[in-house]
Amino acid sequence: MQKIWKCGVCGYLHHGDEAPESCPKCGAPKSQFSLLAEDAAALVLKSSRTNDIHMEIASLLEQIAVLSKEGQDINLDPGCKAIFDKAAAKAQILRQQIKAEIVTHISKGKWG
Repeated sequence: MQKIWKCGVCGYLHHGDEAPESCPKCGAPKSQFSLLAEDAAALVLKSSRTNDIHMEIASLLEQIAVLSKEGQDINLDPGCKAIFDKAAAKAQILRQQIKAEIVTHISKGKWG
């Protein structure tokens, strides 16, 4: 299994056989890194793909919000505007849910 090292100062996670000489994020020395337990490392690795998917969906939802705003501004007819209104509202809700889920992943050590 891939080794994951955690900076004790800032929480940066480093993937590799050894901890880096200094933390790329905060500059802390190698001595501030600790090796994650195998179960914690497995959790980080397992959740990595879902975290990427969450971030990509959030980006797509931002595009939906921009397109919906454009459609709302055109205001061709009530049916079109209703669809754009609904798309904008749903996109906002889903983006907030994704943000909350990412916070949950971070708090449970499922990020890295």
